[in-house]
Amino acid sequence: MAAFHFHCCTARDLFKHGPTPFLGHRPRHLMQGKSTSRKEFQCSSPLSKISAIFWGSRTTKEPNELDVSLGAFTLTGSAPEEARTNETRPQKISLSVVSSISEISSVDWDACAVDATGSEKLNPFLTYAFLSSLEESGCAVKETGWSPSHLIAQDEHKNIIGVVPLYLKSHSYGEFVFDHSWADAYYSYGSRYYPKLQCCVPFTPVTSQRILLRDTWYKDQVFFKLLEAMKDLTAKFQVSSLHVTFPSENEWHKMKEAGFLQRIGMQYHWKNRNYKNFDEFLMDMKQSKRKNIRQERKKISAQNLTMKRLRGDEIKAKHWDSFYNFYRNTTDNKWGRAFLTRDFFHNMGSKMGDRVLLVVAEEGGELVAGALNLIGGDTLYGRLWGCLPEAYYPSLHFEACYYQAIEAAIELDLKKVEAGAQGEHKIQRGYLPVTTYSCHYILDDEFRKAIGNFLVREKDQVELVMKLIHDSGPFKEGLQ
Repeated sequence: MAAFHFHCCTARDLFKHGPTPFLGHRPRHLMQGKSTSRKEFQCSSPLSKISAIFWGSRTTKEPNELDVSLGAFTLTGSAPEEARTNETRPQKISLSVVSSISEISSVDWDACAVDATGSEKLNPFLTYAFLSSLEESGCAVKETGWSPSHLIAQDEHKNIIGVVPLYLKSHSYGEFVFDHSWADAYYSYGSRYYPKLQCCVPFTPVTSQRILLRDTWYKDQVFFKLLEAMKDLTAKFQVSSLHVTFPSENEWHKMKEAGFLQRIGMQYHWKNRNYKNFDEFLMDMKQSKRKNIRQERKKISAQNLTMKRLRGDEIKAKHWDSFYNFYRNTTDNKWGRAFLTRDFFHNMGSKMGDRVLLVVAEEGGELVAGALNLIGGDTLYGRLWGCLPEAYYPSLHFEACYYQAIEAAIELDLKKVEAGAQGEHKIQRGYLPVTTYSCHYILDDEFRKAIGNFLVREKDQVELVMKLIHDSGPFKEGLQ
């Protein structure tokens, strides 16, 4: 399988009409929200009127996530016959912002999450347990550049009928939809890109609903009012932009109606075709790919490694301590950043119970590697991997992250495995590209036009690459 390489976009690329490559990583000072001029600027003038490198600076106060008034709105239209109960029908919906998920009850938040996805497709990353673990452990908090600013919709009886995970951000780390070159373009023209608003699950490139609503007859009205509220916050906070990353495809289309720019990306997922076991899956592969996978799996026993899949109470404190060390080894050696703390793993593991699947590799009774997965309603989500420093075990990464996940999905009768962002090596192991989505609301007219033009060109490239991969995929003809 040929590799596909994409080069980094420069600031100038956003403002030209030729073919533009994918966005890549940008210098650290830009990702941290710092201008090379050491000054901060506010985007306020059309680019066509710029005659110097920088606009005049304007003093702006630091956004305060609680210093806002979102007001209320009145429902329109009539309820369907089966929903007409004068005693319970709300007349007005109020919107507000909270600076921590702890200001909402877990029952209310999870009720919105379950209704939004359906219990059969529940996404574990949307649950109160996961999101609160990120805040309580100091991962997604103001001090790390993630100021929680969650939106809440309540009816006149104070019942919570909608929630939105929203953060005021001072950088672009931990998002997996790269906009660092956009920040570069802003600073090149003397404007400020950070802070920005981000609607997402921090550090988690998993597609699912982003506006979580109770299943009411008026939920579509609430959806669009919450969208408008996010746009209002973008102006009230005096930030450059609002980004909704990894929404559902349905939300992606609706947000276009509300004036958001659309963007696509791709990930590699494994599909369960009602396999009874791993060998049945292999029989759908081309002979060369099937042979390669079998050879890779044989290397595990040849190295005296034992693989285990642990869930719930089987995962002890020692496992989380070891896994945190594995995680740090990965982030420290791959030019990455350790977004997650040791406390996060302990906290999340305790709260999420059987939703957690930890794959571990042992040699002589010693833990040497691990892969973290979360179990959803119909999907196994592979998230993190790591091993002992300087450990060398050929094919262990593939076994722990991909083959064990496939076996677990078959065993649990799950429809698919989402193995995280990036990784062309996943293709020959049965993971094929699927489309991911994001939406972007850019306040400045000229930047919005430039970024919109770029996204059209980028979309063509993504779709071409996905077609090429499917056409030369690892499965037998007719199964790509």
